[in-house]
Amino acid sequence: MIKVGVVGANGKMGSEVVKLAISSPELKLVCAVDTNNIGKNIYNDVYIEGDLEAALKIHEIDVVVDFTQPATIFKNIETYIANNVKSVIGTTGLSDEQISKIKELSTQKNVGCFIAPNFSIGAILMMKFASEASKYFSNAEIIEFHHNQKKDAPSGTSIKTAQLMMKNNNNFKLGNCEETETIKGARGGNYNVEGNGNIQIHAVRMPGFVASQEVIFGSDGQILKIHHDTINRECYMPGVKIAVEHVYHNNNFVYGLENIL
Repeated sequence: MIKVGVVGANGKMGSEVVKLAISSPELKLVCAVDTNNIGKNIYNDVYIEGDLEAALKIHEIDVVVDFTQPATIFKNIETYIANNVKSVIGTTGLSDEQISKIKELSTQKNVGCFIAPNFSIGAILMMKFASEASKYFSNAEIIEFHHNQKKDAPSGTSIKTAQLMMKNNNNFKLGNCEETETIKGARGGNYNVEGNGNIQIHAVRMPGFVASQEVIFGSDGQILKIHHDTINRECYMPGVKIAVEHVYHNNNFVYGLENIL
């Protein structure tokens, strides 16, 4: 049985992870951390705690699952690795430089760390399909839709999608004219690495959405759209469980659920 700690336990995703840990016979909830409702008994004498580092030292935790905030996630991961606690990270907003640093720390300390921008199996397939289509289309853009409480933009899923697409194509603006934005940002954000890729990413924030993404490919005479909708947060839990089980048995660093499916 894998002993699980949930950080951000009161949040919308964290509360789903708590339910997962309680309902799954392979998992056991042993710790819950959040900045709100400290002292609340959430299940079987597991109380909400406010001090992350103290909780890691007090409890015997096999894997921490963290769905917190972009502003604190890098420090949280440093804390997990420093305390030799394996982690599954669902919080997005980490920069490429921060991800590289986490990989370095995880490798040096031999402490498993699993970061995934998206835990939905359908979203992972959407990214895989987009990566494959990139071999055959000269132009592409990404539109991502999230609820209006999501703080980072663009989403980690859209960035990960762009990275996978760029492995198969180094320029998605082939034949485009020189553009002039009369309103700054009208064309979205241009994602590229050292001038390669050039994928426009558009972020929509609006009540009513959970998480959706559409990748639009174009070439002469045709358009291909690959679209995925998340209807509720329960759909992420099978992927979270897969990640928890993987990191429990392995000490490596992983970025993206697609790497173990």
